[in-house]
Amino acid sequence: MNEQNTIKIDFLSKRLIALVFSTLLIIVSIGSLATQGLKKGIDFTGGTLVEMGFSEAVDLEGLRTVLNNAQFQGAIVQHFGSSKEVLIRLLPDEALNTAALSNKVLTVINTRFAQKGELRRAEFVGPQVGEELTEDGGLALLYALICILIYVTFRFEYRFALGSVAALAHDVIITLGFFSIFQFEFDLTVLAAILAVIGYSLNDTIVVFDRIRENFRKLRKGTPTEVVNISLNQTLGRTVMTSVTTLLVLTALFVLGGEIIHDFALALIVGVLIGTYSSIYVASPITLALGISKADLIIVKVDQDELDKIP
Repeated sequence: MNEQNTIKIDFLSKRLIALVFSTLLIIVSIGSLATQGLKKGIDFTGGTLVEMGFSEAVDLEGLRTVLNNAQFQGAIVQHFGSSKEVLIRLLPDEALNTAALSNKVLTVINTRFAQKGELRRAEFVGPQVGEELTEDGGLALLYALICILIYVTFRFEYRFALGSVAALAHDVIITLGFFSIFQFEFDLTVLAAILAVIGYSLNDTIVVFDRIRENFRKLRKGTPTEVVNISLNQTLGRTVMTSVTTLLVLTALFVLGGEIIHDFALALIVGVLIGTYSSIYVASPITLALGISKADLIIVKVDQDELDKIP
């Protein structure tokens, strides 16, 4: 039996279940973003970043306690590179400049903490810079979606474009909602990861759309739903293999990459999982719901005799 005429998995029979599932995820994500928002990193909020080195492995919990007792409320303490290196993120202090604040931290640690530390570097990100980064990051996402809408419209058809942009918006909202719900820190590396997720998800969706367009032109029998189902099955192996190999790399980065790229890898892991799901259960069903048919994708052939009659 011809493989093209065999539907191995009836994906689209579950599209209503997928619609309910996606709707719930989006509602929860938007609700969390509206109520508690994102836990913005120092790139967006402004503040001081202090890197310190120690001769032995550092007890982070003990260091956090010392800083909290010294009125450094909201200080974020994490390992940086190794267990002997520590990165401290401090909220802005109008009374102290960067040098004074970093020296104060150094003094507090060396007098109250069990281990002596050495100041490696201190950096300041002003609140105004943080606001600009927030605005520019949002505009970057918006421009990316607009450009994708235009690109897919010209390459395929406007119904495909709307389906792909809806899937990308779905992926971005749910990924942001995940970070909001669990209050993982959202900084520039996570924003970069979300932009990468847009590219990954779009690539996956384009592969599926290419096969759908090809099958609409090739298969003479079958409803649009059957053609899309066949196309999803034909690209399933490639989709799964790409996702699994990508997730293996990202999991290694998440586990072994250290704190500095922990949230970056986490955002990509969530985005790849959601993006793989959306290319099957969001982009294609929305395109079908918009009424895509064979007539929209058939290449119109003009008879040569008709062309010769044109003056």
